[in-house]
Amino acid sequence: MFNLLFSRFRRSHRWVYPVLSLVVALGLWLGQPLVVRAIPWGDLILQGIQVIQLSNISDRQEVQLGQQINAQLVRSQIRLHRDPRVQQYVDSIGQRLASSSSRPNIPYTFQVVDDPSVNAFATMGGFVYINTGLMRLADNEAQLASVIGHEIGHVAAKHALKQMKDMALARGVASLAGVNRNTLVNLGVELALRRPNSRNDEFEADQLGLKTLTQAGYAQSAMVSFMAKLLQRSSSVPTFLSTHPATSDRVARLQQMIDPSRADVGDGLDNAAYQARLRSLS
Repeated sequence: MFNLLFSRFRRSHRWVYPVLSLVVALGLWLGQPLVVRAIPWGDLILQGIQVIQLSNISDRQEVQLGQQINAQLVRSQIRLHRDPRVQQYVDSIGQRLASSSSRPNIPYTFQVVDDPSVNAFATMGGFVYINTGLMRLADNEAQLASVIGHEIGHVAAKHALKQMKDMALARGVASLAGVNRNTLVNLGVELALRRPNSRNDEFEADQLGLKTLTQAGYAQSAMVSFMAKLLQRSSSVPTFLSTHPATSDRVARLQQMIDPSRADVGDGLDNAAYQARLRSLS
């Protein structure tokens, strides 16, 4: 009886077996993990950093980017002064100012560029550069400190970062996927050497620099006197001014911010001591 029933079941339900086979095969296929192109974790982390660099970069990331920009500058764009005494002297002034700045929580690096042109510039992450030509033009240490304080003001206000973001967007190299780190470094080098700051950025750096100069114990009058000296130096525009526009307006604003009765209160106004220091360093 059982054999008869089973024979009839097989004849009437032959279609069941192919269907069952298909269901089993489909279940096995769906149960397997999908094979996709794996993205290395390093690439994912790098992409994340690139996105942050254009939106919300941390202090640590800014310093790292500044280190890479500095390495490229030193390797192929500028020549640092070889006398370590000169570097130490400028660094001592810079560190004194940086500790009194509005952004003392990042490491600052102050370097002397062996270049006779009158210039100074800064890039992100606390890297500040002073040309030997500017050092020789300054009458005293306070004037030199006023320039360093101004450049620290640019770092404190993150002007280079803002310019980098604007430039990346304008050139179409920024996207949702981020920006290649090498591209950012190249943009940073270009900004440091050839990109002038806006009028508002200069005013802000002057204001921050003057405050830093005062808090570090230097005489406020030095900032105005050195800037006025640059304007009167020659009919041609010095390099320092070509990348720092609206200098006459800046002098007027600085004069308004300084209390005349306190202008010469502070360190660094001894011209003879500074010139003797420079002679010993040359």
